[in-house]
Amino acid sequence: MSEAAAVAAPTTRAEDLLAPLEKALSRQFAEPVTIAGLRRLTGGAAAQTWAFSAMTSQGEQALILRRGNDASQFGGALSKSQEAYVLGAAVAAGVPAPAIVLKLSTEDGLGEGFIMRHIAGETLPQKILKDPRYAVARGKMAGQCGDILAAIHAVPLKTVTGLHRALAADQIAFYRQAYDGYQQSLPVFEYAFRWLAEHIPLCTEETLVHGDFRNGNLIVDEDGVRAVLDWELSHIGDPMEDLGWLCVNSWRFGRIDKPVGGFGDRDSLYQAYSQASGRQVDPKAVTFWELFGVLKWGVICLYQCDMHLSGRERSLERVAIGRRVSECELDILDLLRGE
Repeated sequence: MSEAAAVAAPTTRAEDLLAPLEKALSRQFAEPVTIAGLRRLTGGAAAQTWAFSAMTSQGEQALILRRGNDASQFGGALSKSQEAYVLGAAVAAGVPAPAIVLKLSTEDGLGEGFIMRHIAGETLPQKILKDPRYAVARGKMAGQCGDILAAIHAVPLKTVTGLHRALAADQIAFYRQAYDGYQQSLPVFEYAFRWLAEHIPLCTEETLVHGDFRNGNLIVDEDGVRAVLDWELSHIGDPMEDLGWLCVNSWRFGRIDKPVGGFGDRDSLYQAYSQASGRQVDPKAVTFWELFGVLKWGVICLYQCDMHLSGRERSLERVAIGRRVSECELDILDLLRGE
């Protein structure tokens, strides 16, 4: 990724977005639209998420603006127009996700992005895992994730033509190159790269892969999972990758006794997925992808720390994430010991 792409985009003021948003939506709805309550929800390095209400003759509509690019993924993330394309195909195939209202064009003056429907619910993992309000939901979510992943993996590939392929060998090579660029010698990472290269499972069917399906990218209410967010890492690959990533220890947020996102067990996930997809789950393949996921997250932690140490973007948050490399080393050793 270039240094230019890694530098955070200038903060945009809500007042600067108001008129262009009203103009774009007025064109889309073929009537005057007034916007209220425009507020930024995230402070990401480049990609921005804004919530607002659009007032039309049909009443008030809760919407979300996504704009910019996700520079934190080594340049591997989809552009916002590509993400909208995949998200639209997923929704059309019945996957619970926000529907696209408008793909931004150059004439809108808002940069690259899209507007989607707002879906009410909670996304903060700590609240989902601890708040009594979601106690019933937590008991359902592993099975629901199995059903949703089956739906994602059933999205017809002809509806996402042009999406890049990323099988196991491709991704191992990609993250190995990134890791080598930080010029650090971490014996646990070195061994994990070698182990993964020697134990690549057979991929019998390539499907759409969400790429970041985990606790934190799910909208949850008292009945469980309502929608899946953040499709910028979508690609064509091994469907077991999504199951393994969901089980990575870092996405359990302290609930290590609940291997599926900190809220569920593997049996519930696997059974629901197999029943909904007609595809048998190979636990060893999932373990492979879980181990890969831990290593991948570890390399991303190195990247976050390097962003700070190199001076490209000074950030206490990036340094704190960088310190989590040691957690990844322990998780790798735990998974390898289980093997």
